Amino acid sequence: MKHCKTGRQFGRVRSQRKALMNSLLSSLIIHGRIETTEAKAKETKIFIDKLITKAKRATNKVEIIRKLEGSLSKEALQTLIQNMDKFDGRDSGYTRVIKLSPRKSDSARMAIIELIDFVEKAEVVKEEKKVKKNADEKAAK
Repeated sequence: MKHCKTGRQFGRVRSQRKALMNSLLSSLIIHGRIETTEAKAKETKIFIDKLITKAKRATNKVEIIRKLEGSLSKEALQTLIQNMDKFDGRDSGYTRVIKLSPRKSDSARMAIIELIDFVEKAEVVKEEKKVKKNADEKAAK
């Protein structure tokens, strides 16, 4: 029987499910935003919040590396260590899930999962482009 079992199984065996989650976590930390199915995004949100909280509680870099090296790739681990100061103002809620329209091929529900600070970076880039565009227009006149 399957009483009180938590977590989604995604039709995979345990080792494949673990590899999938590790891959999603690493990609999310490296890129800041990934597009995936809604179920995978919701499950990833649970794991990434726990992972970042665990990293924040660590006292030094060596401790972070030892705690998280089994869950993340080396590149993702370095990125997380470099960007730990961005999560200082928050106790939880490091990610957001944005629902999208279904995928055309199989009508699977799609979603974007992103780190909260990623949007702030994107807005800064947009503002810089607007300022540059306005400056170019003024120079052309």
